[in-house]
Amino acid sequence: MNLIKPKNVSCTKQSLLSTLWIFVLFNYLYCDVLSNMEAETLNGLLTGHIAGMEITPFFMLGAAILMEIPTLMVLLSRILPHKGNRRANIIAGLIMTSVQTGSLFVGTGPSLHYVFYSAIEITCTAVIIWLAWRWPDPEIA
Repeated sequence: MNLIKPKNVSCTKQSLLSTLWIFVLFNYLYCDVLSNMEAETLNGLLTGHIAGMEITPFFMLGAAILMEIPTLMVLLSRILPHKGNRRANIIAGLIMTSVQTGSLFVGTGPSLHYVFYSAIEITCTAVIIWLAWRWPDPEIA
């Protein structure tokens, strides 16, 4: 049994990768929603300091750019030609996997829900890397 693509489902590699980026984006967003319900985080948002980090306009710009990577990959996974698609998915997957893994070691330590979502997000981006890495060139195959 293939857990990635059941036999009765017709799915291109592009649509599968795009769907995985959508899935990981929803996990990023809902984790942030839940995190903002924590009193310490909410107070930090109000004061502009969270877990020892100052929330500046440049920090917010960096966060926006970082979150644009998976958002853009939803589109690029569907429209890029094979070679560019593979490279973009591998690079974006490596960036997001590294950032999410690193975020577990920042501040005072992650909450339980953050660890839960991080495990899902890291697994998903690792699967994206693996699928893109193993994606044969249709012109050669």
